[in-house]
Amino acid sequence: MTPRLSRKDYEAGKGAKNRRRFRDIVKRGDEPGVLAYDGARPVGWCSIAPREAFIQLARSRALRPVDEKPVWSVTCLFVDRAYRRRGVATALLRGAVKFARARGARIVEGYPVVPRSDDMPDVFAWMGLPAAFERAGFVEVHRHTPTRPIMRCVIR
Repeated sequence: MTPRLSRKDYEAGKGAKNRRRFRDIVKRGDEPGVLAYDGARPVGWCSIAPREAFIQLARSRALRPVDEKPVWSVTCLFVDRAYRRRGVATALLRGAVKFARARGARIVEGYPVVPRSDDMPDVFAWMGLPAAFERAGFVEVHRHTPTRPIMRCVIR
C-alpha cells in the first residue's frame, strides 16, 4: 500500500488497516498486480496499475513524469527468498506488461534501484533492479537522480 497512499495515511494505517485496504481493492474487482507461482505455491508479486493509482509517485521528485504520455507503473516486486536470482523478477515484469497490455496500456514504466554496492540487502530492492527490467524488454528513458532510472517498455 505504500505507493498508493500518502506517507501520513500509510503510517496511520500500518499493519491491519493497510492490509484491509488492500483486500478492499481486490474485493471491489480491481486487480492490483500479478503473481508468480511454482506449481500451487505463490513465489512472487508485482504491483502494476495506471500511474494515477500511486499517490507517492505524484509526490516524488526523483520519479516525476518524463512526459505527458499515459503510463502504467510497476511499483513493487517481491520474490520469495528461495526463488531469488532465478529469473522470477524478469518473468513477473513480462507478466505485468502482458497484464497491462490486456487492459489497454501502451507504455509500462518501472523505477528500479541502482545498487550503490554489491552487498545491498535484498529488502532495499523492492522496486526491482535495472538488470531485471532490461531482461524483460525495458529501456532507460530518463534519470532525475543517479540511483533511480526511469525505465519503459513500449507495447507494440
